[in-house]
Amino acid sequence: MPNTRVPHRLRWSRSRLVVAACGAVAVAVVAFLVVGPGEEPAGPRALTSDEANRLAITRYRNYEAGGRALTITVPTTGGGLVVTGSVDYRAGLGYAVVRGTGRDTSSDGLVQWNTTTVFVHPLADAPAEPPADPPGTGWHRRPLQPAGSALDSALAIALGLGSDRPDNAGLLPQNGAAWVGREEVGGRQVDVLSGPAARGRPGTAGNVRYWVDADGTTHRVRADVASEPEPVVLDFDARPYVPVRPAPGVAPTR
Repeated sequence: MPNTRVPHRLRWSRSRLVVAACGAVAVAVVAFLVVGPGEEPAGPRALTSDEANRLAITRYRNYEAGGRALTITVPTTGGGLVVTGSVDYRAGLGYAVVRGTGRDTSSDGLVQWNTTTVFVHPLADAPAEPPADPPGTGWHRRPLQPAGSALDSALAIALGLGSDRPDNAGLLPQNGAAWVGREEVGGRQVDVLSGPAARGRPGTAGNVRYWVDADGTTHRVRADVASEPEPVVLDFDARPYVPVRPAPGVAPTR
């Protein structure tokens, strides 16, 4: 009769294969339980090329749209401020109503701003939205001071979210931009992407986060400001953009 015994070496190899296969299945099961079907692992992680491209065009998308309606939530030590209005990204000019939350109404009123100057029109009973036609008188001007004012920082950030050209997608990951997660904003699925370090300021990567949809449109921005422990939050509204009409003496900066 022929010898039908399996050689010892072959039997040992088959045993290793069985153990390895079981180990692979166990790892796959653990990964399934941790991540779940169709889900991504928690961020942050490196940007994909698609995500880098979408982050690179977010500011250009705003410029391309001409302008956008937005609501800005500004933290302050004496209570918050809510800024509701629009930014004209072609002209470099914003217009909004400012209302206090959890504080007195001393800061309430209308505001227009460009890259260098803030124009304020105090109102004792500020409306929910700014009137389409700004008042012809009663405006006071002052320099824009983003370094020491959370409100001015928020206004400057709002203007800076538009650009007449896309950013360099290749440089964004190199400078610390990353994918953070995925959320829903206003009924849309968006990716949360952290921005790169500010030019000439190492260690600032992630200070700004963008909620960006599949075509590169920004729906929310959260930014740290030096003057406050809590970030400024800018929500681009679903309400239609109302073109900004400059008040008397207010000049666009573009």
